[in-house]
Amino acid sequence: MEQHLSLFYGLSILIAAIAFAFAAYLYVWVKRQPLENQKIIEVAGLIRNGANTFMSREYKILAVFAGVIAVLILLFLPSPIWKSDIFSNIGMAVSYIAGTVLSAIAGKVGILVASLSNGRSAEAAKKGIKPAFLIGFRGGAVMGLLVVGCSVLGVAAVLWIVGDASILLGFSFGASSLALFAKAGGGIFTKTADVAADLTGKVELGIAEDDPRNPAVIADNVGDNVGDVAGMGADLFDSNVAAMTSAIVIAQSLAGGAYNNVSMVFCYGILGLLASIIGIATARIGKNGSPTNALNSSTYVTTGIFMVLTALATYFFPGFSWRIWGAATVGLLVGVIIGITTDYFTDDSKPIVKKCANASKSGPAFTILSGVSYGFISSMPAMVGIAISALAAYKICEPMGPGYAIFGISMAAVGMLSIVGMIISNDAYGPIVDNARGLAEMGDLGEETIRIADELDSAGNTVKAVTKGFSISAAGLTVISLLGAFMSEVNAHLIASGAEPITGFDIMDPTVFFGILIGASIPAVFSAMLILGVDKNAQRMVAEIHRQFKEIVGLREGDPSAKPEYDKCIDIATTGSLRELIPAGLMSILATIAVGIIGGAKAVGGFLLGNIVSGLLLALFMSNAGGLWDNSKKYVEAGNEGGKGSEAHKAAVIGDTVGDPFKDTAGPSINTQITVVSLVASLLSAVFAAFSIFG
Repeated sequence: MEQHLSLFYGLSILIAAIAFAFAAYLYVWVKRQPLENQKIIEVAGLIRNGANTFMSREYKILAVFAGVIAVLILLFLPSPIWKSDIFSNIGMAVSYIAGTVLSAIAGKVGILVASLSNGRSAEAAKKGIKPAFLIGFRGGAVMGLLVVGCSVLGVAAVLWIVGDASILLGFSFGASSLALFAKAGGGIFTKTADVAADLTGKVELGIAEDDPRNPAVIADNVGDNVGDVAGMGADLFDSNVAAMTSAIVIAQSLAGGAYNNVSMVFCYGILGLLASIIGIATARIGKNGSPTNALNSSTYVTTGIFMVLTALATYFFPGFSWRIWGAATVGLLVGVIIGITTDYFTDDSKPIVKKCANASKSGPAFTILSGVSYGFISSMPAMVGIAISALAAYKICEPMGPGYAIFGISMAAVGMLSIVGMIISNDAYGPIVDNARGLAEMGDLGEETIRIADELDSAGNTVKAVTKGFSISAAGLTVISLLGAFMSEVNAHLIASGAEPITGFDIMDPTVFFGILIGASIPAVFSAMLILGVDKNAQRMVAEIHRQFKEIVGLREGDPSAKPEYDKCIDIATTGSLRELIPAGLMSILATIAVGIIGGAKAVGGFLLGNIVSGLLLALFMSNAGGLWDNSKKYVEAGNEGGKGSEAHKAAVIGDTVGDPFKDTAGPSINTQITVVSLVASLLSAVFAAFSIFG
C-alpha cells in the first residue's frame, strides 16, 4: 500500500514538472509577441515598476509577520517544544514557511506575466480579437499552471518527507495566511485607485476611463496587477492546498484503506492539473468569435476531460472507490452549475444587467437598490448548490463506514477545485485585458482597437465573476471539510487524554451557540474594515487628483507639456493599503483564539459553523453585486440607456464604484478568511481540547 502511495508522489512531481515546462513555453511565446508602440512601452513600464514596488514593500511586512508566526509554531505546535519530539515542531515550522514562500511566488509570477502580456495584448488588438485574446489567455495560463503545479508539488513533497498529514496543516496555514493579507492588501490598493479614478474622471470631468490626464490612471492599472493577479493567485493557491490538506488529514484518520484514500486525493489532484494542461493547450477562438464563449467552452472541455480521466483511474487502480469518484464528480458539476448561474446575474447580454442599467436612468439610488437586491438573490443558487453537493457527497460516501461521509465532502471540494488551473487562467485573463484596454487608449491605437479591447475586457469581467463564484463555492466545501479535519484533530487529543470524543456540534449547547453568534459576526466586521480602508484611501487620492488638476497648468485641458504626477497616486495607494493590511486578518485570527479559550473545542466548532455560513453568503453577495454593477456600467458605455455622458452613465459609474470594493476587496477575501480561521482552529486543537474557561 505504501508503494501504491509512493507511485502517486512520483506522479505528482512528474505532472507538476510537465505543467512548469508548458508554462515556460507559453511564457516564451507571449514574450515573442511584438511590442513596438513607444507610448505603450513607457506606460507598461510605469505599471510594472509600480506593481513591483508595492509587492516588495508588502512582502517585507509579510516576511516579518511570517517570521514571528514561524517562531511561535516552532515553540508551541503541534505541542510545546519542551514536551514533544523537537523534529515535529521543526517540521511544522518549516512547512509553514514553505507554504508562505510558494504563495508569495504565485503572486510574484502573476505580476511578471501580467506586465509582460498587457501591452502585447493591446498591440495585438490592432490585428483583431483572436491574437489579442490568445495573448491575454496564455499570459493568464502561465500563472494557472504554475500555481496548481506548486500546490500539487508542495503537498506531495511535505507529506512524502514527513509522512504526517497534521504537518500539512502548517503548510496550508502558511499559504492561507499570506494569501489573506496579499488579497486584502492588493484589494485595498486596486480599489482605492479604481474608485478615485472613476469618480474624478468619469463623474466629475466626463473624461474617458483611461485618459492619461487622470493622475490615478496608472495606479488603477497597477492595482489590477497587485489585486486581481497577485492576490488572486495566492488566494487560489491557498484554496487548492487547503482542499487537498483537509482531504488528506481526514483520509489518514480513517480506519482501513488510508493509503488508498490518500492516493485518491493525489490522483485526482494531478489528473485535474493534467486536464487543465489539455484544456489550456486546446483553447481557441475564431477570427470574429466571442471571448466569453471561448473561455467558458475551455472550462467545459477541461471538466469533461477530468471526469473521464478520474473514471479511468478509479476503474484501473485497485482499492479506488466509485463512491468517492461520485462525490468528487458531484462537487465538480455543482461548481460548473454555480458558474453558469453566476453568469446569468453578471453577463451584460443577460436580462439582470440590462434591468440594473435601465434603473440607472432614474438615478444612482435605484442603481444601488437594484444591484443590492439582485446581488442577494444571486447568492441563493450558489448556497443551494453548496448545500446539495455537501449533502450528496455525504450520503454517497456514508455507507463506506465511520468518517467516510465527511471525507466525501472533502473530496467534493477537491473535485470542485480540480480544474483550478483553468479557473486561474480565465481569472488572470481579466486584469491582463483590462490593462490592455487602458494601454490601447493611452497609446492612441484608435477607436476600433479600443472597441476590441473593450469586448475582451467585458468578457474578462463576466468570466471573473463566474470564477469568483466558483472559487468561493469551492472554499465553502473546503471549510466544511476543514471542520471535519478540526474534529479529527481535536478527537485525537481528547482520546489521548481519556476524554469523550466530539461526535457533532449541538446548536442547543450554549457554548456551541456562543461560538456560532461570534463566528457569524466576523465576516461582516472583516468586510467593513477592508471597505473602510478603501474608503479612507480613495478620499485621500481624490484630494490629490483635485490638487494636481488645480496646480498643474494645462493638465485639465490636455496640454502635452503638462504631465500628471502618477507616482503620488501610486504612493497613496501603496502606503494606505499597507497600513490597512494586517488589522482585519489579525482580528479574525485573534477572535478564533479567544472563542477557543473561552468556550473550548465545541465553541470553536460553533464559531466555524457561523463563520462559514455568514462568510459564504456575504462573499457571494458582494462578488455578484459588484460584477453586476461593473457590467451595467459597461452596458451603458456601449451606447445603451443613453450611453456615455448620460445621467444613466453617471449613476452606473457610482454603482460600479460601490461594487468595486465589494467584488475585488472584501468579497474574494472572505473565503480566505474562513479558510484561515479553520486552519488556526485545527492547529490549536490541542490547546482548545486541554483548556477553556467555560468548555
